[in-house]
Amino acid sequence: KTIWKKKGYWVALKAFSLAKSLSTGNSKSFFVQQIQALE
Repeated sequence: KTIWKKKGYWVALKAFSLAKSLSTGNSKSFFVQQIQALE
């Protein structure tokens, strides 16, 4: 249950970050950060 709780928080945080990035027009830098995080 704790794992799912953390994952839910992580997803919410990512969704918020994406929304904030889109609203400020920084979607490109956001996706670049996501790609770098995956590497």
